[in-house]
Amino acid sequence: MHDELIAALPESLRPLAQRGVVRQYPKGAVLIHEGDHGDALFIVLQGRLRVYGSSALADREVLYGFCEAGDYVGEMGLDGGERSASVAATEACHCVMVTRESLLAHLREHPEFALELLTKVIRRVRQTTANLKSLALNDVYGRLKTALEAEAQSQSDGTRFVPGARTHREWASQLGCSREMVSRIMKDLERGGHVVVLATGFQLPKALPARW
Repeated sequence: MHDELIAALPESLRPLAQRGVVRQYPKGAVLIHEGDHGDALFIVLQGRLRVYGSSALADREVLYGFCEAGDYVGEMGLDGGERSASVAATEACHCVMVTRESLLAHLREHPEFALELLTKVIRRVRQTTANLKSLALNDVYGRLKTALEAEAQSQSDGTRFVPGARTHREWASQLGCSREMVSRIMKDLERGGHVVVLATGFQLPKALPARW
């Protein structure tokens, strides 16, 4: 089974995954703890991971995003510094844990992978910058609209699709607002035919309104 899951990874990730150890995690398991010192990254073979930050003093969380099969997380901690976020399984997962030593050995044999790794880090920094800008300049609807449109994928029928089922509480954590506010906005968007909630994500049949 694990060989089949590794074979389904993007071609550039397969050799790296073969250097790691496959581990299974139950729903709710925390793979990475914010503030810890880690030297491994995790390649998702099956399942879904949630990336988030938290504050013990305020007893609150902020959602940074999700990692699906074929993605990897934890590369930001390979410099030996503290982990900047926690990562937990939202469902039962199979992941490959790759140590820093294994990654360095892989880079020596496949130096072109360094560019992919760097590109990944740059994309995450850009996304973090965009999220901070949205939090500072937009109201709640503006943040939700920006998040939906950033993740939307064009479909052959002219609609757009945002992959990944997400609860209103998870949206609230990502957007820095209350669950009730997200529920009100989403209900209005559904009523207006702008958003269709599916088991696998959100369909956007038409353009989202400029304002709510």
